[in-house]
Amino acid sequence: MLELALHEPLYEEFVEKFFQHTLFIAGAMDRVGQNQDDMWDEEDGFFYDVLHFPDGSATRLKVRSMVGLLPLVAAVFEEDILDKLPKFAERARAFVSRHPELCANLHLPGQPGVANRRMLSVVNEPKLRCILARMLDENEFFSPYGIRALSRYHLDHPYVFYHGRQEYRVAYVPGDSDSGMFGGNSNWRGPVWMPVNLLLYTALFRLYTYYGDDFKIECPTGSGNEVTLFDVARELGERLTRLFLRDASGRRPAYGATKKFQDDPHWRDLLLFYEYFHGDHGAGVGASHQTGWTGCIARIVQTNSVLTREMLLDPGAEMLAIKALQGR
Repeated sequence: MLELALHEPLYEEFVEKFFQHTLFIAGAMDRVGQNQDDMWDEEDGFFYDVLHFPDGSATRLKVRSMVGLLPLVAAVFEEDILDKLPKFAERARAFVSRHPELCANLHLPGQPGVANRRMLSVVNEPKLRCILARMLDENEFFSPYGIRALSRYHLDHPYVFYHGRQEYRVAYVPGDSDSGMFGGNSNWRGPVWMPVNLLLYTALFRLYTYYGDDFKIECPTGSGNEVTLFDVARELGERLTRLFLRDASGRRPAYGATKKFQDDPHWRDLLLFYEYFHGDHGAGVGASHQTGWTGCIARIVQTNSVLTREMLLDPGAEMLAIKALQGR
């Protein structure tokens, strides 16, 4: 919407609308003070789903899932954007001044980053570090083949919730479901999903354009290997790519134990784009022709091949990066 507004002034009011909606939603997710109906858990350093009861009470459902990772997706823009959209800038400042309670825990565009870029984000730097520490932990989300939809922590520590006399359980199920629920699919109980991995992959590069080389984080968590967000993004891209590449034994992880696709010379080089992938060993699960979302691995391969630090850090680098990805 922001890009449209730069070319057509009529869209500026929509930028204002989405900015306000972002603050309302983000403010509800993480309000000032300790509130049980906030999604942010200060002790765990993670966002959780919240269950509201008819009597008005609420409780966090402490399941470490993709829900807690998606707030990493932030909006980063060049310093001159607000100058090009003066009406939006004026109204945004007025809105923030009227609703300081919505902005107390957010990262607002007033604080400049690399090349004086600005960022609007649900998470500030301390929270970013907390979430990344979970995401990049190989015993939690960071599998050899991408980001799991559910933390592997729940393999040995299933989340159990009791309501009335009924028990509800969420456990780590990295591949096919262990029950008949959801038609036999484990869905969001642990597998690697390509579309949300792509969101996190691009979010890491976007965060790098703001924080630059001064921001470093352990990758993987606990390894002692301190790297930039650019390096984290590339490592995630390499792990996702590894799903389709032959390993040292000549086997493609995505084909799992399927001998026809692993060994038959007529089939072994014909790649299938599965619905999702096993959270531990990478075998393809579900529908085998998800060329819409799993096919976006092609963009990840391309980006890892051509994108450089300089393309992202220099002023106006976003357009340079786009041209590079388009082969221009």
